[in-house]
Amino acid sequence: MKSFQTQAPIKVSIRPTARGMVSVFICCLALVFSVSAAPAFGDWGKGNEVNYRGAGRSLSLAILDFGDSALARLAADKLATNFKRESGLMVLDRDQVRAAARGVGYTGSISLSLTEARDLGAALGADFFILGDAQTLRRSPSTGSAYYESYASIFVVSARSGRLIIWERPTFRADTPAAAEQLLISELSGFEIQRRLGVAVHRAQEDERNERELTTAEQVPVIEAAPDDDKSAAAEGLQLPRPYRRLVPPYPETAARAEAEATVDVLVDLDAEGEVTRVEVARWAGFGLDEATIETVRRLHFFPAMRDGAPIPIRVLLRYNFRKPPR
Repeated sequence: MKSFQTQAPIKVSIRPTARGMVSVFICCLALVFSVSAAPAFGDWGKGNEVNYRGAGRSLSLAILDFGDSALARLAADKLATNFKRESGLMVLDRDQVRAAARGVGYTGSISLSLTEARDLGAALGADFFILGDAQTLRRSPSTGSAYYESYASIFVVSARSGRLIIWERPTFRADTPAAAEQLLISELSGFEIQRRLGVAVHRAQEDERNERELTTAEQVPVIEAAPDDDKSAAAEGLQLPRPYRRLVPPYPETAARAEAEATVDVLVDLDAEGEVTRVEVARWAGFGLDEATIETVRRLHFFPAMRDGAPIPIRVLLRYNFRKPPR
């Protein structure tokens, strides 16, 4: 999908806050933001169960490696073993999944575009797949004693749509690395995480089925995609939309705690009045960054795109680069 540029590069500096510094560099209206600024995680909680029995064949689930360390391999293996108890899910062979991922050049990224995620899912031959990373780190706080932190970042992705459907980052502290890792492995082997992620998978399957039926039943209007730049637009008699003011998405606590750095792309549909009518994440990052981006984009207002002097609806790509704060 194409992005569009503003008339001239604009650099905006925002005063530092207690949580970090936010800087913005906009070279095109694939708005390129650098956001500086900690892990709660996506939690479905109780009461969100859905009835997915009797929906037909079992869904296939591929679980990729969480890294190269012994902890990373153990974390992914424990999660795979746990999901084998989940009704309606078939966990694919881990060795075959590993070979398929290598075959398409997957290198362990946990931030993918929708196209990248769909291509990876097709290579794995799965309906859904889980990727992530797991590590144990030694922490030395400014006050108090040093401790060890073991965590696993878990991203559940739909192979059909490429969307990130849920993420979690269970984290545990202890005085020794072995103790912290034992707490993490116990969590990944437990019923609650299996239930939460299982509910998310089956709910996503149902939502996607409903979405397909709705798309088939209704005539979805085609919205023109913005050209890459002003020069290309001018050649087509098109004046690209411009925001009234630029808003910087906050760097959420969930991302700061994970020290996450990532890029989020969103496709934004604008009507003929320059108002946002639809926002879809085209490159997801998790850690609350997608939600922060969507919330900010929905608050934007634009001077509308114009063709031959008449306002038109258009689709644009906005890009936000999130960076952790300097220490």
